[in-house]
Amino acid sequence: MRNPAAWLLLALCVACGPAADAGAEVRSSERLTIDGAALYLEVRGADREAPVLLWLHGGPGGAERPLFRYFNGDLEQHFVVAYWDQRGAGRSFDPAADPEQLTVARHLADLDAVVDHLGRSFGRDELVLVGHSWGGALGLLYARAHPSKVSAFIAVAPMVSTRAQQQAEYDFVLAEATRRGDEDALARLRELGAPPYETSDEMIAIERLTDRYGGVFHQPPNRAVAALVAMFRGIVTPWEISRIIRANEVSLDAMESELLGLDLPQSVPHVDVPIFFLLGRHDRHVDAELAARYLESLRAPSKQLIWFEGSAHNVPFEEPERFNETVLDAVESIGLEAEHSENAG
Repeated sequence: MRNPAAWLLLALCVACGPAADAGAEVRSSERLTIDGAALYLEVRGADREAPVLLWLHGGPGGAERPLFRYFNGDLEQHFVVAYWDQRGAGRSFDPAADPEQLTVARHLADLDAVVDHLGRSFGRDELVLVGHSWGGALGLLYARAHPSKVSAFIAVAPMVSTRAQQQAEYDFVLAEATRRGDEDALARLRELGAPPYETSDEMIAIERLTDRYGGVFHQPPNRAVAALVAMFRGIVTPWEISRIIRANEVSLDAMESELLGLDLPQSVPHVDVPIFFLLGRHDRHVDAELAARYLESLRAPSKQLIWFEGSAHNVPFEEPERFNETVLDAVESIGLEAEHSENAG
């Protein structure tokens, strides 16, 4: 889906994050040349011997690297955390690139190349994947195809069936607008019509209506506080914000027709890695109940569902402390030993 917090990126305006003191600290950024694209990869961690955790952001094209680092940067005290801007997203966006290259298969091939690069760089045979929204679908498809390279997959508010979630989102907005007598929203729904939606304009419009009723952010972060703190810990430059938003729109328009065929209950009925689903109780953007039902049917060596009662679609940014603790607990539950730094937090 669309970058779920594009407005929040406007608050993250200075690129000068603090460094850790550990001697084995990891702090790197690079561009990987993969089949004609220069893909941006940033890696941070207090100890390079810690487990490697790779974020898969939403969208497609919704680079959440700045948000992950801003809200969930404490994970860098426990893991080697890799932030990858997918092809066509964030700092990997090339406005001159052919949008027809933006396909599910291309993203899976890119992800495999990034996983192999991290494995070589840190001497790992496996790593932990964490995927949000579209990143949840990407991670499940990847884990199905390459289980030997994945220690565990943590799906955060994952997309599981695009057509079903669009219909559920439309039904939610229609019911809420009718119940509240919100004539403005009802008029906008009539203008949009029923799903399926295939353009970025349509998807952004329905998401804004969903957010009006707390189905995208149930408890939005304080924007003023975020802006003030970002002046000291910011992780995105002002001149790249417009590119982040534009990249998201380009990816949505390029991929939505293909994504309308996404149906993980059919294409990924089982995976051979431990699976964790972290769902916001109030998520009506990709509909948490759809994801929960999918997990019930999904066959895996182990699986666990964790509900976040105070969140909607943006669990990592709505309940960041509990989210970070949950990720740490999940990784340790499969036998990986994360770092426990006194400086964490």
